Amino acid sequence: MKKNLALFFVLLFLGSLTQAQLDCSNYYPLVEGTSFQYTSYDKKGKLEGTSDYKVAHVENSGSETVAQMTIHLSDNKGKEVMESNYKITCTGSGIKIDFKSLIPSQMLEQYKEMDIDLSGTDIELPNDLSVGQQLDEANVTMNVKMAGMNMKTIVNMVNRKVEKKENLSTPAGSFECYVIFSENESQIMGMKKTFPSRLWLAEGVGMVKQESYKTNGDVMSTTTLTKFEQ
Repeated sequence: MKKNLALFFVLLFLGSLTQAQLDCSNYYPLVEGTSFQYTSYDKKGKLEGTSDYKVAHVENSGSETVAQMTIHLSDNKGKEVMESNYKITCTGSGIKIDFKSLIPSQMLEQYKEMDIDLSGTDIELPNDLSVGQQLDEANVTMNVKMAGMNMKTIVNMVNRKVEKKENLSTPAGSFECYVIFSENESQIMGMKKTFPSRLWLAEGVGMVKQESYKTNGDVMSTTTLTKFEQ
């Protein structure tokens, strides 16, 4: 959003617009150029890969602010395996995260050269979080067409609630976070599985950590914020 503008009043307007973007969401800094890096580990703590996110473009339309996010996924050897994008929409009372982000990156990589149709309900995150609060459910349906057949995958994010607040330290810094619990139900070709998860969310940063679990509570995977630049 930074442009070489000579007129003072245009610069003043640009500054106020940037502040409006910052105020729009308490949890996600929707400012062009902001970047995040997340590192993922398996259940044994072994490196699985990294995900580099960047706020590529921010546009204001009426009462909404829309941020286009780009993602670069790399494997455990640092080789880039995929590039993707999605959007975050902010209305002032909170944000909506594109339902496409519910699809696991590994699945998108597997089907990237096929005809994919996505539909669903965005993930909503209000600005006024509080412990004990119940959050709206979200879902996405992915239809993959291949060799004259359709393969349907459904992911539902249900039982979302704010469990508690706690402090958390990562290589990117120390943060005061809300901990949000949810259950992720996946249905692939009629086979259904449910995986609980927790999300650590910090003001002005967004996601700091996420853990996915087996039904018995054992950790399956962990994703941690390792870099944050604004």
